[in-house]
Amino acid sequence: MKHKTVFILISFLSLVAQSQNLNDYKLWLKYNKIENHDLSQAYSKTTNAVYIANIGDIIKNAKRELSLALPQMLGTQVTYESRITSETTLIIDVFNNLPEDLKLAVKKNIENIDKEGFIIQSISRNNTPLTIITSKEEIGLLYGTFRFLREMQMHENISAKTIVDSPKIQLRMLNHWDNLDRSVERGYAGFSLWNWQKLPEYIDQRYIDYARANASIGINATVLTNVNANALVLTPMYLEKVEALANVFRSYGIQVYLTARFSAPIEIGNLETADPLDKNVQEWWSNKAAEIYKRIPDFGGFLVKANSEGQPGPQNYGRNHVDGANLMATALKPFGGNVIWRAFVYSEHDDTDRAKQAYDEFLPYDGSFKDNVIVQVKNGPIDFQPREPFHPMFGAYKKTPLAIEFQITQEYLGFSTHLVFLPKLFEEILDIDTYQKGTESTIAKIIDGSLYGNKLTTMAGVANIGTDLNWTGHPFAQANWYGFGRLAWDPNLNSGQIADEWIRATYTNDKAFVEPIKKMMLTSREAVVNYMNPLGLHHIFDTGHHYGPGPWVDDLGRPDWNPVYYHNADKNGIGFDRTTSGSNALEQYAPFLEKAYSNTNTIPEEYLLWFHHLPWDYKLKNGEILWDGIALKYQEGVDQVDDMIKTWEAAKPFLNEEQFNEVHMLLQIQLKEAKWWRDACLLYFQTFSNLPLPKGVEKPAHSLEYYQSLKFPFAPGIKPSWN
Repeated sequence: MKHKTVFILISFLSLVAQSQNLNDYKLWLKYNKIENHDLSQAYSKTTNAVYIANIGDIIKNAKRELSLALPQMLGTQVTYESRITSETTLIIDVFNNLPEDLKLAVKKNIENIDKEGFIIQSISRNNTPLTIITSKEEIGLLYGTFRFLREMQMHENISAKTIVDSPKIQLRMLNHWDNLDRSVERGYAGFSLWNWQKLPEYIDQRYIDYARANASIGINATVLTNVNANALVLTPMYLEKVEALANVFRSYGIQVYLTARFSAPIEIGNLETADPLDKNVQEWWSNKAAEIYKRIPDFGGFLVKANSEGQPGPQNYGRNHVDGANLMATALKPFGGNVIWRAFVYSEHDDTDRAKQAYDEFLPYDGSFKDNVIVQVKNGPIDFQPREPFHPMFGAYKKTPLAIEFQITQEYLGFSTHLVFLPKLFEEILDIDTYQKGTESTIAKIIDGSLYGNKLTTMAGVANIGTDLNWTGHPFAQANWYGFGRLAWDPNLNSGQIADEWIRATYTNDKAFVEPIKKMMLTSREAVVNYMNPLGLHHIFDTGHHYGPGPWVDDLGRPDWNPVYYHNADKNGIGFDRTTSGSNALEQYAPFLEKAYSNTNTIPEEYLLWFHHLPWDYKLKNGEILWDGIALKYQEGVDQVDDMIKTWEAAKPFLNEEQFNEVHMLLQIQLKEAKWWRDACLLYFQTFSNLPLPKGVEKPAHSLEYYQSLKFPFAPGIKPSWN
C-alpha cells in the first residue's frame, strides 16, 4: 500500500511538472550550455580571468549572476582575480576606479551614458585581448553584466562590438494589482507573490529571482499593491513587511512604491475627513511619509487611483485632482518621493463619450501640479483594448510629465491561455505620431521627455506575474514581461528584435526554430484583434470578468459599462460616431489627425468603427461591403491561430515533450475560443445586418441563444465573492 501511494504521488508530481515545465521558472535566464565549440572557446577566453570590483551589494549580485551563468553556459567555474593583472581578460568596475590607460580607452563613450548606463568594450592591452564592462555608478555594472550575459546567450561576437547603452526612461515600473489577501485583480497566473503572512522574517527565493529578472531587463521600480487600494498597507504591521521586500529589491536597483488610498486618514488615521485642504489631513500625510522613509530610505512614493470607479478622491470634498496630488507631493517632497496620479477617470454623471472624459477633466490642470507629480495615462482612451487609438492626452499635455500605462496582463486579450506578443501593441502606440508639435511628435518622444523637456519620465506596465511555476501562466506571456522591460529601457526598440532576443535566451539560437516562431509571435497580436475586435470594434467583452464575447450585454448599471454602448449596432449599421456628427472626440487630437480620421477615405481601417458609424453595405478599400469585411476578419483571426498551431507542431523537434505539450494545449484552447468569438459576434451582429455570411466564413457551431446562455463562474482575474 505504501509503495502504491508513493507511485501515485510520483505520478501526480509528474503530471504537474508536465502541465508547467520546471525549466520555465528560470524565465529568459536559463543560460543554456553553448554547444558550439569555437564559440564556447572564444567566450572562455574572454572570461578566463575576471576582475570584478568589490564595491557594494549591487555589484555582489552581478558577481553572483556571473557565477551562476558562466558555468552553465561554458561548463567551467569562474576564476576571479583580486586585482587587475596582465592576465586579466574581463574587468567589471566603475569608470573612476579603472587604471588610467583603461579610462583613456573608454573616455569617449563614458560621456554618452547616464548614471544607469554602461559600456561593454573590447580592447587590446599589452597585446592581450581585454573586455571592459564599466559605468558611472554601481547599478550600471549590474545592467552591463546582464547585457554581457545576454549577448552570450544570443551567441553574439562580443569582442567585435562595443555597446554603449543608457535607459531613455527614468522610471521603468511594474504595477502589481495584488490585493492583501493574495488575490490578484486581472491576474491570470496564480496568487500574489507577496506572502504577507510569512514576511518579514521569511524571504522567499522567488523575491530574489523576481528582482533578478527585472534587473536583467532594466526595470527599476515596482508598485506592490492594487490601484484599487487598501489603506492597511500603510499601517506599521504591513510597512515592516514592505521594508523586508525593499531590502531585497534595493540590491537589484529596484525602488518600492505603494498605492495610497485617498481615504486612508479616515480609515487608519482616525480623522473625520480626508479633505486635501484640511491641515490635519496634510499633517497626517506628512507624518505618514516620514514614517515610511524612516523604514525605507529609498521609498519611491505613491501611486494613486482617485475618483475613479468608486475609489475615493479629492472630488468627494469639492476639490480637484491638483489639490489631491499636490497634497501627497508636498508630503513626499522632503524625501525625494514622487506621486503618480492616474488619469483613468470616467463618471456615471457624465453622459458624454467615455473616451473624452479623462482629457476633458485633466487638460485644464496641465502645469498646475507640483514638480514631483507624474500623471499616468493608459495607452488608449477607453481601457487596454486589443487595439485602440492613442490617448489624446499624449501631446496635448505639455507642461506636466506623463507616464504611459500599458497592461502586460491580458485582461482583454484572452487571459494567460492565449498567445499574444504584446510588444507589438506597445511598439504600435509608442511609434504613433501625435502631430502635436509638427511631424515626429511620437509618443515615445513624449514619454522619454525629449519632445517637451519633462524631467520625470515613466513607463508603467500592469504586471502579469503570479505564483504559477512559470510566473506568467503561459510560457509565451513571459515575452510580454520581457518586452515591456526592454521597451521601457528604450521605447524606440523594434518588437522583432525583442522577440528575437527572447526566443534565443529562452529556447534556442537555431534559425530553423527562431525565424518561424518569431513570425508567429509578431502576427499573434493581429490575430487576436481579428477574432475579437476587428476594424475598430471595441469593449464588446462579457460582463465583469471580460472572459469571451458579450456584444449583446445591455443591462448593466450605467451605459458605458455595456458593450452595446460601444458598437451601436442597429439595422442601419455599426460603429461609434466620434466625428462632428457624433461625440466629436476627434477634436481632442491634433488638427492633422482630426481631419484624416474624420474622413472614411483617409482613416486607417483598423480604427474605422472606433470613429465612425457606417452602414452594413459600406464599401471597404478592398471592395468588400462592411458586413463581409467584418465576417472575413473574424475568420482570418481563427485561421491565424490555426497557422500558429501548425508552426508550433513543426517546431516540435527543437523542444522537449513538456515544452511542446504545454504550449500545444494552450493553443488548442486559443483556437476553440477564437471560434467562439467569431461565431457569437457574427450571429449577434447578423440580427441587425440581416445578411448572409460571405463565402469562406465557417458556419457557427451553435445558435446565438446558446452563446448568450453561457456562464463562467470559473473565470479568473477578479476578486472572488462567495455566497
